[in-house]
Amino acid sequence: MAFGRLERPHASAPMSDINVTPLVDVMLVLVVIFILSAPLLASSIRLQLPSADGAQASAGAGRPLSVVLDAAGQAYVQDQPVADAALADRLRELAARQPDAEIALRADAAVPYGRVVQVMGAAHAAGLTRIGFVTEPVVLPNRELPAH
Repeated sequence: MAFGRLERPHASAPMSDINVTPLVDVMLVLVVIFILSAPLLASSIRLQLPSADGAQASAGAGRPLSVVLDAAGQAYVQDQPVADAALADRLRELAARQPDAEIALRADAAVPYGRVVQVMGAAHAAGLTRIGFVTEPVVLPNRELPAH
């Protein structure tokens, strides 16, 4: 009879591989979150703004409807002053005549942004969704080249 330890089977070696299942679960949750939140990041009003190079309006579009906001915030539609209460009605009349017309919005630099947004909202509610912002061209100072 021998004294000593009984032979035990060797225990399995520790596993050193990464468990991928939790990683895949987290990635799938992130994908679902991004899919659900992406539409919230997009703007609901699509605007066709002129480029910085001053692109010309297309010939088939016709003459754009002129909407002007002066420094006091007074609105003018087709160079005629319009009260705030009548602005939406006037834009609806124009939209009924030309449903695919583009608005050329000219606003003074002193006009608050909120007032511009009100006019844009009235135009959108009237069914006029194509809005272009008219700006003054940037004039660069004339620099002469040094003489050699």
